[in-house]
Amino acid sequence: MGISVNTNLSDTQRKSFAGKRRRELVIAAGSYTLLALLAFLTLIPIIWMILSSFKSQNEVLHFPPSWLPEVWHPDNYVQAINFAPFGQYLLNTLLIAISVTVIVVLTSAMAAYAFARLRFRGRDLLFLVYLSTLMVPGQVTIIPLFILMRDLGWIDSYQGLIIPQAFSAFGTFLLRQFFLTIPYELEDAARIDGASRFRCFFQIVAPLAGPALATLAVFSFLFQWNNLLWPLIMSNSDATFPIAVGLRNFQGQFANVWNLLMAAATMATIPVIAVYMFTQRWFVKGIVISGFGGR
Repeated sequence: MGISVNTNLSDTQRKSFAGKRRRELVIAAGSYTLLALLAFLTLIPIIWMILSSFKSQNEVLHFPPSWLPEVWHPDNYVQAINFAPFGQYLLNTLLIAISVTVIVVLTSAMAAYAFARLRFRGRDLLFLVYLSTLMVPGQVTIIPLFILMRDLGWIDSYQGLIIPQAFSAFGTFLLRQFFLTIPYELEDAARIDGASRFRCFFQIVAPLAGPALATLAVFSFLFQWNNLLWPLIMSNSDATFPIAVGLRNFQGQFANVWNLLMAAATMATIPVIAVYMFTQRWFVKGIVISGFGGR
């Protein structure tokens, strides 16, 4: 009788496990289906932009609209490059985005190291004050910042586009959360061996914070690549226009060259997609370990 009871319990457990497994599969299938649907809805504007870049101007304005072009026009991309100094816009955007990203990562890492690893009076209060600047909308500081740039003579210049954007309270917060997870014993051992604070930062803490630094770099680069408001205020000529501002040249007072605009916008998104695909592994890892990893 004892053997029969054990067998019945084992069958019951197997059935329970099988039912639980089926429920998990159903939930997983439903979740992936929902995510795939949301991803498709998100990609619809991008797909429409790419397909419209191969249409003629009349076909873009045709109603009802059609997804696929009747006649493909790959020459739209050549016309878009020749329609405006697109190469200059691309170089300006690369220079601004890379410069701001490098400075933001360096300054945010050093500030985060001070707030996370150094002990001094008023550290936490100072960090809260610094963090509170995130609650101030950027539009509030645009006018005084523009007046400052005008007084410095930095209007329509690279330094006027780079320096005001080169410091980030968000980057400091993001890296501080990661630095708090690094064991203090590693740095204490280096300090006992005579390492300075700068050496501990550059040779111990910074290498261990690679995923978090990559995450901040991707955030900063993508934001600067798509930044419109500040360059729109500061830039007055093609010599300093980034892509986001330069695309306005495809929009006239009475009409828009939609097919060339879509071609230029498609070319403008290619570097962003390439950067994200190249750094995706570090980006996801950095989000996971630095976003909620404080102690």
